[in-house]
Amino acid sequence: MATPPRRSPLHGSDFHLRDLPTAARAILRVVSAAAGRARAPALVGGAVRDVRLRVTNKRPGDLDVTVASGALAIARDVAARLGGAFVPLDPERGAARVLVRDACLDVTDWRAPTLEGDLAARDFTVNALAVELRPLLRDGRARVVDPTGGLADLRARRLRVHDPRVLRDDPLRALRGVRLEAALGFRLTRPTARAIRAVAAGVTTVSVERIRDELLAMLALPSAARALRRLDALGLLGVIVPEIEAMRATPQPAPHRFPVLEHSLRAVAGADLLVEQLRALRPFGEELAAHLAEELGGGVTRAQIVKLAALLHDVSKPETRRVIGGRVRFFDHDVIGAARAGSIGERLKLPTRARSVLEQLVRHHLRPMHLAAAGGVTRRARYRFFRDLRDDARDLLLLALADAAAVRGESPHAVWRRAALIRDLLRGWEERPEGAAAPPLLRGEDVMRRFGIGPGPAVGRLLDRAREAQALGLVATREEALAYLDSPPGRTLE
Repeated sequence: MATPPRRSPLHGSDFHLRDLPTAARAILRVVSAAAGRARAPALVGGAVRDVRLRVTNKRPGDLDVTVASGALAIARDVAARLGGAFVPLDPERGAARVLVRDACLDVTDWRAPTLEGDLAARDFTVNALAVELRPLLRDGRARVVDPTGGLADLRARRLRVHDPRVLRDDPLRALRGVRLEAALGFRLTRPTARAIRAVAAGVTTVSVERIRDELLAMLALPSAARALRRLDALGLLGVIVPEIEAMRATPQPAPHRFPVLEHSLRAVAGADLLVEQLRALRPFGEELAAHLAEELGGGVTRAQIVKLAALLHDVSKPETRRVIGGRVRFFDHDVIGAARAGSIGERLKLPTRARSVLEQLVRHHLRPMHLAAAGGVTRRARYRFFRDLRDDARDLLLLALADAAAVRGESPHAVWRRAALIRDLLRGWEERPEGAAAPPLLRGEDVMRRFGIGPGPAVGRLLDRAREAQALGLVATREEALAYLDSPPGRTLE
């Protein structure tokens, strides 16, 4: 590793305590008290970087503190003083986390004999910035410790590794570099991009949980599609999701203009645009914003899963591609794709509910198109759509907009303006009668006694049919429901 320069150039301009949120200042005071005088605590990384970038945040957010030694004991003490949760991250190397209110505090031991040496071993120079807590809290300001030229890189808006070995030491930093590039609007330097490509295969040695968290963080960005494209260009996307390689090589017939992978990345870009500009989907914007912010477990939101579904909705087109009578067909790619997406979600250890929503969206992504092709939505079709999709109906309709826009490379808002069916379905089931929320008219024993059958799938099918008739207002009593089941099941409902 390169030898740090003399101490005088290591310190940049002043960092002011007032630039930190009030809650962050309070936490840092507790850290300083817990660390004592001998352990030289310093604020490091993203909090310093963001203040220098003038990124304002009223919440404390993520705070990283490095100390000469004793990180675990300090973190445990801070958690006790603040009533937070203590989480040992890497006890052997001295790394722990404190979760308190809106803050996440990481405390780590130096990885070198000095603070400057510790910073020089960090991932990107813009994260290798530190401010010693003691003078900061005492004087209200302190000089930024900058051994690798991070302040100059901030001014130039570039991402650079001080030494390629930091990527080899932890290949996950390659993914982090792509995320930071998209999040900060910076650009990876060419040597850094080459170094990332060189370690791409090594990402397979990283724990799945860490990979998942970086991928989800990218999907939370307004420019998730840009980050995914950058992952692909650097050879990382195929390492995380090997299924995309077959998607890349699979062309599609008209009206599609793009191969499967390009179409899917464009669908993610459409989902980005929809999520960031929900107000354009009048009058549903506010409701959709609240819906997409819903957590599906482990901090994963519906918005992130919609974007992941946009990437994976056609994941099984390569394996289902057939040429029949001169026409290219992808039979059952929605059904097979749902299982494939579920396997990917399981491999990435997504929370159970998030994985279920992902499968649901891929399984039904063709449904709005089929409803449109039918020339209208009958009461029965509307009922079944919301019965099958339930809380995921709005997610599916947004995915349908992004998918349709990606066929020819349009804006999803252009599709929205002519998509009367999607607007209609977003209004919900306006004709929903009182019977839809009422207790069911029939029980299993009613059906078994009426038709002389025992327990089994047939009973469930008959109960579903009776429930549908009740919800549609066709029957209102037990006797009417039983009589309805005596009629042919194919009767139409307009």
